[in-house]
Amino acid sequence: MADLTLRQQSILGIVIRTYVATAQPVSSKAFLELSGLDFSSATIRNEMAALEDLGYLTHPHTSAGRMPTDKGYRYFVERLLGDVALPLDERKTIRHQFHQARLEMGQWMQLAATVLARTSRGASLITAPQIEQPYLKHLELISTQPKLVLLVLVLQGGVVRQQMIVLREPMDQTALSQLAAFLNGQYAGLDLATVRTKSVELGDLETEVVRILVQLMSAEARQSADVVRDGLTGVLQEPEFVNQSDARALVSAFESPAFLNSLVNTPVGTVQVVIGGEGRWRELSSCSMVLARYGTEGFATGTLGVLGPTRMPYDRAIGTVRYVAELMSGMVSDLYGE
Repeated sequence: MADLTLRQQSILGIVIRTYVATAQPVSSKAFLELSGLDFSSATIRNEMAALEDLGYLTHPHTSAGRMPTDKGYRYFVERLLGDVALPLDERKTIRHQFHQARLEMGQWMQLAATVLARTSRGASLITAPQIEQPYLKHLELISTQPKLVLLVLVLQGGVVRQQMIVLREPMDQTALSQLAAFLNGQYAGLDLATVRTKSVELGDLETEVVRILVQLMSAEARQSADVVRDGLTGVLQEPEFVNQSDARALVSAFESPAFLNSLVNTPVGTVQVVIGGEGRWRELSSCSMVLARYGTEGFATGTLGVLGPTRMPYDRAIGTVRYVAELMSGMVSDLYGE
């Protein structure tokens, strides 16, 4: 990006904030009335023309005022926004809402989607945390018939999986409990990769139990994440989406979790802003997304974010996404911790 003078930065910032609020191109006359800056109309026109030549502003037709380009929004987000933290009273309210929720991921996700949409004034999406590397808490072997055993597998985070095992010979509950205790001593607390590779001398039944254990843990790691959404109806009322093709593209992006996850390439705790598709995603040419990953890196992570027109209030969107991602990371740590 070209270096702008302080005056050009000030003018660009005011034009963008005004356009975000009004959805109307900003003329030099309107700029002076709204900004209260002590510049002549000719000076503002010249500076706006310079910003247009640099690619930060554009205008829909000759007599219209200026409006930001994607490049202008990018400069605004990276150089001009400053502090984007939500006000303290809003953060306290949001935190209180989360503390009132039950210790259950589905409720947190719905609450997070609602808070994101309402606070950012965009459409929100949140995917459930994916367990990247399942950890075994413990297993149980329960006799149901002389040759039929129920394997109960408990993973970190309270995930429970069950499978029946048919025995070659009958085995009573005492022997099954002793076998389960032995396997727990060997494998409890280990992740899937370690369970797979750990060398332990095992009998036939123990080998079969470990084989099923690896199979169930592997299936848990591959599960597709649930997605909760909110706020799309309000965003579709924005003037940018009067055009049906733009509205369809927005809905397509909004409803595709695979597309959402393909956009996110930042570590947990970092906010990513995608403006106008960045020239790579045609579906987002009229949209912007503010995204973040949440959870515990390398163990369980999900994605959350907000989507709206490029004319979005980036300060609120970034502040909201960052704060909700922080809360959700804490929830994941509490839920999946020891």
